[in-house]
Formats: sequence, structure tokens, C-alpha cells
Amino acid sequence: MAETSAAIIARIEDLARERGIPLKVMLVGSAARSTWLSGDHDLDIFLGVPLGDDLGRALEIARLVAPDHVEKYAEHAYVHAQMDGFEVDLVPCFLVEDASRLLSAVDRTPFHTKYVGGRISDREDEVLLLKQFMKGVNVYGSELKVGGFSGYLAELLVLCYGSFAEVLQAASAWRPGQRLDLEGHGTGRHDEPLIVVDPVDPGRNVAAALTLDKMLQFAGAARSFLAEPKLDFFFAPSQPPLSDEELIARINERRTMPILLEFAAPDVVEDVLYPQLRKAEGSIKALLERSGFSILRSDVSAYRDRAVMLFEMEVWQLSKACRRIGPPAWDAEHIARFLAAHPRPLSGPYIANGKVVVEEARRYTSARDLLEGESANLSLGKHLSASIRDGHNIYAGYELLGIKDEGFRTFLAHYFQAEFRIG
Repeated sequence: MAETSAAIIARIEDLARERGIPLKVMLVGSAARSTWLSGDHDLDIFLGVPLGDDLGRALEIARLVAPDHVEKYAEHAYVHAQMDGFEVDLVPCFLVEDASRLLSAVDRTPFHTKYVGGRISDREDEVLLLKQFMKGVNVYGSELKVGGFSGYLAELLVLCYGSFAEVLQAASAWRPGQRLDLEGHGTGRHDEPLIVVDPVDPGRNVAAALTLDKMLQFAGAARSFLAEPKLDFFFAPSQPPLSDEELIARINERRTMPILLEFAAPDVVEDVLYPQLRKAEGSIKALLERSGFSILRSDVSAYRDRAVMLFEMEVWQLSKACRRIGPPAWDAEHIARFLAAHPRPLSGPYIANGKVVVEEARRYTSARDLLEGESANLSLGKHLSASIRDGHNIYAGYELLGIKDEGFRTFLAHYFQAEFRIG
């Protein structure tokens, strides 16, 4: 890692000198702080330019250093490449004087490296234990797909509490609203479940991406580990994809109806895709429940070039007749409007519990038919709506057996397992 990063940095510096571009090249992140996990081959190299200079010139050098690259975009463009067996991000940034004068979020990262690097000495192993524990109990990763703990957040927890064991001891008693402020300089109001004030940026919550469920999942795992420490807390068991026989057995034992909406995944990064999938999942759940269907649980995933939303139905078939309850029986004006809106009832109007009621025919008696008829009409976000309109598939029950993709079957295995150490 040291050899590869040094060679890349030297190449960037040579190119910058040749072109007369003032650049400060920095290795940042866990690789710079000796807190990377074994097997994680990620290098983050920042190309810092003075204020008023052009990030585009730094980006051009990054392209030259890694000719075989993919250009990605956060707040601005950066280069992602495979180099000598490492995943490398070459990120232009501005060299701001302090973190209160950021021009973009990435300008903050060198301050993180400096802050942690100057304090973490002799505690690197504590960080590694904590990161591996978080990984083993499935709460590691601040990307929106996961909603867990970032590496920087894990480092700050060790700096705050002192050691891996002390972090677990403290976390085992966490409640929503827990606040930590290492420098005692927090200025912002936050309503996230865990608030960890950024030591280099007082208005920022480092734990903003952490969901309530992941926070409490970590707290529960901490309690379980402290009560009975075991090595397997650090290494999540691999979840093999469900076979046809296992999938049939799961459906038979649960007696629910899994319904899957599958479509081409839009060509966007995961941190854009997964929030849209979650929002769309909520919209479709609301549609199903408004129409009288009942959902046990749901989830979303993306694999290869496909995206899916899974709805496990408790009630997926309804009678043709349904009741529509109208206004109070003395409200003549609203009664007239109600009856005009329901002109062909199967029965009624009649009065029940002081209100006007009609019984009419449902448009959809099956959850599958409702999804088939209405999913393309929902507003599910710019990227997803277009993908679903371009073509989608709906699978129900044993029809899921027709999808042989290993990524999908692994997603199903995790969905049906849904078991965590919560103490």
C-alpha cells in the first residue's frame, strides 16, 4: 500500500511540475492513519489546489495518472481507478485555511486526516477491533445503502471513549439523542439518533448518515458481546444464495405472498439509487395499504444491472365489495358530493353509526394487479419512474423461482434470515 500510494503521488507531483500547476498531493483516509482493515484495498489521494485555482486542472492530471478510469461525481468530478490491485480515488479539492471555509464537502477530509492522525497513535488496534466488530454485526459503512458507521466515526468513538471495550460499554446504554462532542464546540442543532460533533467543523454531525435501526443494532450487539464475548461477532457468517428448494420452503412455512417489482437499475451511484428505492418503496406501500392490502415487511436491493422492491403481503387478495364511509348523516351538502362521487354502489346508501355508507366494487382485488396497473403511474423519482415506465416485471409467490440470479437469491437469503444480535 505504501509503495503504491507513494508511486501514484510521485507521478502526480511530476505531472503538476511539468505543467506549472501548484498542487499539494495528500494520502487521506484510513490508509493515511494505519486504521484500514485487512483486505480493504482502498486508497484516497487528494489533489489540493489553492483557492481561486481551477479544480479542472487537477482533474485532468488525475485522468492522466489513471488512463483506464471511471469518472464519478460527488459535489464535483473525481477519478476512480484500479491501480496495482488497489481501488484508488483521485479527488481534486481546494486548500482552504480552516474547515469553516469549505467550498465543498471533500475540502473537509484533509482536516479529518490531520485531526485523527495527530491523536490516534497507539490506539490504531482499538480502531481496527471496533471497525471489524461493526463489520461483523452488519453496521459498518456510511453509504446510504447501509446507513451505518463510517470509518471516521469509528475513529472518533475510540478517541472519545479510549478503547474498543470502552466504546462497547458506553454504546450498550445508548438511547436516541445521544450526543458526543470531543472539542466541546458544537454549534448546530441536530435531530439524528446519534450526534457526534465534527471536531474540525462544529456545525456538522459526523453520524448524520447513521440510521436509528443501525445505531440500536450496534448497541444491542455491544450488550450481547459484553455478556458473552465470542470471536464470531467480528466475522458475519456468509449467507449463501437460496436454492429453489429453500425458497419454496420459506414461502410454504410463512404462508405469505411475496410480490416483487423488478426493473433496470438506473445508471446512477448507489448513494443516489438507494434513497430513491427507499422512497419508492414507501410510496408503493402506501398505495397497497390505502387499497386495503396488508404488508408484513418490505425491502429493496440492486444487483448487476437490476433493481428490485420486495413486498411480503399478509393480505394480498380482497373481496370485490368494499365499504366507503361518507360524511355525517346530517351534513346535506357533503352527502350530495359523496353520493356524486360514488354513483353506482352495489348497496346503499345507508346510515351506519351516524354516517352515510355505500358499498361498491373495488377496482383491484389483487395486490399484484394493483401493482401492475398503477406502479408506472406513481411518482417514484426521476430515475426510477423512467426505468419502470421503460419496462418492469412483477413476480408473485413461486414465480420468484424464475429468477436464478445469485445476487437476487442472496438478497432473499438475507431478507428471510433477518436475525441480529440485539442482547
